[in-house]
Amino acid sequence: GALRPVPVGTPGELYVAGVVLARGYLDRPALTAERFVADPYGPAGTRMYRTGDIVRWNRDGQLEYVGRADDQVKVRGHRIELGEVQSALAAHPHIAQAAALVREGRLLGYVVPQDNAPAVDAQLVRKSLAESLPEYMVPAAVVVLDALPLTSHGKLDRHALPDPEYSAGAGSREPVSAKEQMLCGLYAEVLRVPEAGVDDSFFDLGGDSIMSIQLVSAARRAGLRFSPRDVFECRTVAHLAEVAQDADGAAPAAPDDGVGEVPLTPIMKELASRGGPFAEFNQSTVVQVPATLTHESLTKALQAVFDHHDALRTRLTVPDGTDEWSLEVTAPGSVSAQDRVERIDASGLDDAELRALMAERGPLARTRLSPQDGVMVQAVWFDRGRELSGQLLLVLHHLVVDGVSIRILVPDLAQAWRDVSAGREPALEPVGTSLRRWARHLHELAHEPETTAELSHWTRVLQHADVPLGGRALDPARDTAGTTGHLTQELPSEVTEPLLTTVQAAFHAEINDVLLTAFALAVRDWRATAAEHGVLVELEAHGRAEEAMQGADLTRTVGWFTSTYPVRLDTARAADEGAVLKQVKEQLRTVPGKGLGHGLLRRLNPKTAAILAPLARPQIKFNYLGRFTSREQQAADWATAPGTAGIGGGRDAGMPLTHAVELNAITRDGEDGPELLASWTWAQGLLTEQEVQELAQAWFRALRALADHAAEDTAGGFTPSDVPLAMLNQSDIDRLEAEWRTSE
Repeated sequence: GALRPVPVGTPGELYVAGVVLARGYLDRPALTAERFVADPYGPAGTRMYRTGDIVRWNRDGQLEYVGRADDQVKVRGHRIELGEVQSALAAHPHIAQAAALVREGRLLGYVVPQDNAPAVDAQLVRKSLAESLPEYMVPAAVVVLDALPLTSHGKLDRHALPDPEYSAGAGSREPVSAKEQMLCGLYAEVLRVPEAGVDDSFFDLGGDSIMSIQLVSAARRAGLRFSPRDVFECRTVAHLAEVAQDADGAAPAAPDDGVGEVPLTPIMKELASRGGPFAEFNQSTVVQVPATLTHESLTKALQAVFDHHDALRTRLTVPDGTDEWSLEVTAPGSVSAQDRVERIDASGLDDAELRALMAERGPLARTRLSPQDGVMVQAVWFDRGRELSGQLLLVLHHLVVDGVSIRILVPDLAQAWRDVSAGREPALEPVGTSLRRWARHLHELAHEPETTAELSHWTRVLQHADVPLGGRALDPARDTAGTTGHLTQELPSEVTEPLLTTVQAAFHAEINDVLLTAFALAVRDWRATAAEHGVLVELEAHGRAEEAMQGADLTRTVGWFTSTYPVRLDTARAADEGAVLKQVKEQLRTVPGKGLGHGLLRRLNPKTAAILAPLARPQIKFNYLGRFTSREQQAADWATAPGTAGIGGGRDAGMPLTHAVELNAITRDGEDGPELLASWTWAQGLLTEQEVQELAQAWFRALRALADHAAEDTAGGFTPSDVPLAMLNQSDIDRLEAEWRTSE
């Protein structure tokens, strides 16, 4: 862009100068001014001609043709010269001609073998290219042709080039080690994609933080050990394979480690402070179970799960008139599964009749929960006889589980049942760090200097209170769970798919960055007053921040680990949706310790709690529960039952609300691909359904706008958190990217 020569080996645009150069284009002054530019290297007044050809100097002083400037394409956020890919393909010793193009977001290569040459192996060609080209320039597939199709003018007919038949590993290099091969399979299994390549990013394929925990658990079963943090830092199979260790079979913690009094975690303290009834506060799921299931085998399997996971054996003590709760984990065997299972005869019922029966009997299960009596779990088995798979409703008090926990419990229950059915003693994978040990550590961490140092961040976020929604503050007596409104909407797969993949890849972002950017834009447009100090939102996270405790392993620990923390999202000073995404992404990166410290300071440290308590409280809560990959599991036993939403929940009608509006979103795989499911609840005493519908529609509009924006050639780019060692601000990065874009 500054008309400076590029280094040897670097592609650049060819400029021609000298006395034989033309004066310009006849009667086309605009094109002449664009193409015939001042020559800073020749005599004053002379000009250079911009050819539009992309070339590079080789070390012998010769110019090598790479392609045309107008042949640039963009794949996964990277600009690529198709001519350079074609040159690399044609350099193969057995290839006579080559072509490259982008189709449906994938870089494809086409080759014609030389006469009398050995047969060309497309996968070997890709492996050869991977040795000389960066991974994003290696075609997702190479197609071998007898001849390249030509137009009547003798030019390449790109439209006539056939679609490839993708094979394993399409999209990146083939795995070259046992670890890479295993991880490719695990990526595909957890993310429910047909295949995953060595250079594919876990998050660009649609992964999220909760699914990273599932990946860790699946890898451990397969004999590999790494942490969720490793997944975030390494992302690709190739990089993760470098840090993954062979599982060492380390013994679990001492048997009594998790038994005894458990200090309340911040989220439990928050529940205690609400007041009002909470006995029915639960999470639930419905799974399809084998037709061969019996009451005895189910009870034995559930007993093994109770004895294995400490949280399921907790008992709550609530002194009269106080919120000084205490929680105790009792010894294995102290809770009888026999008392927690109900069998309901559903034989002979069709699907519609079964749904009606479940709607009638299912809600009664939560009324049998009693934390103070240690009744934390209820299992309701709808038995359809020996010919049809039944359905099992699991209702668990929220004090003992979260969304991640249910993803642990269901596979464990399935494994325990298989062992029992085979006449074996159930053998479940060991649990790492116990809930009790983690809770104790949080109480210590709340007083550590590095945690108390976060106080200034949280006071700054909460210093400005919003104007109350609906004209008044929440009233715990009037605004309860029984008075909430409910609204559910679905975003179609053609919009959801790019949000999970293309948008994240283009902006080097995470799914929460994308969803919250759209949410901030929607709230800003919905509430004009939000523009002054930004949008104040409370976020909910899974809370398993293992880095907060050296050596912690929570990937198999059941409990309520959820953490909540406030963020203030400023969408001002942004020119377009992409700029807002970069802005929000960086604001989220300033949150210390993934937000864990806010709950510690607000609930577990009396000194800092006194400072934070009177500050502003978010009126809007946002919670993304992750992706539920059920499309290929609909007919499978021990998977989410067809027609159910995955993980649900409920509250006592008299439980006070903590937010005027709450959004809980999940991604659910449907027939046509992933769909974003948004569930809104709100205080009907403050807002009307029409007002919430306007906000919901504004969010979906903003998500569509982000998906459309990411499809533009100029969309995407880096932000300061992507290049922390460079110490650049966003303006610096934007300027550098613009210069490189121009020079290319």
